[in-house]
Amino acid sequence: MAFPGRTNVLGDRAGPLPATGISLGLLLLRLMLGIIMVGHGTQKLFGWFDGPGIDGVAKGFAALGYPAPKAMAVIAGLSETLGGLGLALGLLTPLAAAAVLGTMVNALGVTWDGGFFLPKGVEFTLLVALSATALALTGPGRYSVDAHLPVLRENRLVYGVGAIALALVAGAVFLLIRD
Repeated sequence: MAFPGRTNVLGDRAGPLPATGISLGLLLLRLMLGIIMVGHGTQKLFGWFDGPGIDGVAKGFAALGYPAPKAMAVIAGLSETLGGLGLALGLLTPLAAAAVLGTMVNALGVTWDGGFFLPKGVEFTLLVALSATALALTGPGRYSVDAHLPVLRENRLVYGVGAIALALVAGAVFLLIRD
């Protein structure tokens, strides 16, 4: 049921929040992806869950040719942790998805020649990247913080597309600055 006179930034009539089943599915996807990303981010930042911590991650970034590897480790850890938290809560979902996607663009760029399947392949990274992209495009659903924020209450495709573009550009820039 559309609301008369209300339009989104694309000029389309704004409809109601997604149906319960869709919102539950989005909630499950957001929670699982968010929790996984928070786990990966805290491995990098704090060494939790048997992670390498900042110094270990910085060594990896140095080996991959990134300048300022310690700063890159902090950026990657914060992107994964804060992006994951945002996705899990459904808070600023397009921006949270962009943080996760930008990190995954880099991960894909440096691991692409390892094949498709793990342990050296890209299928997990690709699944995370495409899941974040899907959430940027669909929005978080009705069971989210965004559903209570006036600006983000309705899914605005333009925010999702903008977030994806931001992530792809930022990811590409970080890949290009490698030695």
